[in-house]
Amino acid sequence: MKTIEIRFKKLLTNHPDWSTYICFSEAIHQQNFNHTIICRWFNKLVDKDDYFKKDKKAILTFLKSI
Repeated sequence: MKTIEIRFKKLLTNHPDWSTYICFSEAIHQQNFNHTIICRWFNKLVDKDDYFKKDKKAILTFLKSI
């Protein structure tokens, strides 16, 4: 599933002013990834300073819905 990583890095390069969270959400948008894959790549790619730790579960639930 390197697709998420490739799309993420391309978005990050093309939009350096976007946060890693925004790039990640755009990378998975309408791609029908399952929750496990989204969680795994979220942990690898999204900078921990881009979200509050206490909100992580809600963020992952939202990302699954998009």
